[in-house]
Amino acid sequence: MTTARKQLISLTDTAYYHCISRCVRRAFLCGEDKNTGQNFDHRRGWVEDKLLSLSQIFAIDVCAYAVMSNHTHIVLFVDEATAKLWSTREVIERWHQLFKGTLITQGAVNIKG
Repeated sequence: MTTARKQLISLTDTAYYHCISRCVRRAFLCGEDKNTGQNFDHRRGWVEDKLLSLSQIFAIDVCAYAVMSNHTHIVLFVDEATAKLWSTREVIERWHQLFKGTLITQGAVNIKG
């Protein structure tokens, strides 16, 4: 059974989190797949670039990371102080750097003010 994110993350306890993401079905993220002989090292740069660009959009700092052959380890710091300084408009604009949003959020950004 899944657990709500607000129950997993407690910034009063710690602002640092170690996150792991693993490939499934014997898939390779990076390195050479010994079964097929294919090399996926080019993906390491993709993962690193995306991770670092996301840290510029959100109030989360990347403290450390490792991109392994079939999983990643990332140590993150949630910068709550910075996030609390953002207006609702700035939050929406940052979100729109990644996603199209809804008609309501698109309208909120297009309103002058």
